[in-house]
Amino acid sequence: MNKKVLSIMSIFLLVIMLSAGCGSSNNSGSVNSPEVGDTTEGKTFKVGLECDYPPFNWTQLDDSNGAVPIDGCAEYAAGYDVEIAKRIADGLGRELVIVKTEWSGLLPALTSGKIDAIIAGMSPTAERKESIDFSTNYYKSDLVMVVKKGGKYERATSIQDFKGAKVTAQIGTFHYTVIDQIEGVIKEPAMDDFSAMRVALESGMIDGYISEKPEAVSAEAANENFTFVEFDDGFVTSDDDTAIAVGLVKGSELIEEINRILAGISDAEKEELMNEAIKNQPKE
Repeated sequence: MNKKVLSIMSIFLLVIMLSAGCGSSNNSGSVNSPEVGDTTEGKTFKVGLECDYPPFNWTQLDDSNGAVPIDGCAEYAAGYDVEIAKRIADGLGRELVIVKTEWSGLLPALTSGKIDAIIAGMSPTAERKESIDFSTNYYKSDLVMVVKKGGKYERATSIQDFKGAKVTAQIGTFHYTVIDQIEGVIKEPAMDDFSAMRVALESGMIDGYISEKPEAVSAEAANENFTFVEFDDGFVTSDDDTAIAVGLVKGSELIEEINRILAGISDAEKEELMNEAIKNQPKE
């Protein structure tokens, strides 16, 4: 075998190694995953989440702080959602499998059977309940606005103080719809994820974005230039809008057992898990 052939083979192997990184599934579901429930050691519990929504969930390079391997990937998922998923999987007696899935692909992945559940900081809104079922709530939080520290909106007390402000929220969430409650707001296009919104806020492309309080606390901890506004006169929402629950297919046989497991997690433990997730989240 001559040097030219060896050189070509080396380049080919390098390309294969570089392309073997972590992928995120889209509307078709998981990347390189077995069918739901298939494993040599017993049934799996396949959970879909973005792995990009701290402190609820994020991606990291090792298994520190209780992180779980991401399916088909060399990276790990951690955060509040992952801790809840671990407790549910243990209670079900199943092996937890984390399937990294884009936000817009979560419902299709669930309804097509690529995952068993969505545990991704998802609110059980009336619109989503038309297509999937939800467990009892495993967290509840009010909406806030993340803004620049020291900026003109830092001392806002009402959502109407954001008249003329450039505001956005994540695509496919009710957060984006409530922007319409602000009179005279400049409603910027919805963004794919919170990482993109943080970059947009830092660069001045937007004046604020809407999120749940834990994500806002996370943003403030990760970036000293950020803070968030809790409103005296805030958004009009339903209880379901500001709650977070496990998404399941219609008529899922798992729902009663998952509700039983969630009932066994006290409010104090939930708050402790959230505080730990905020503390352990990756710093920007």
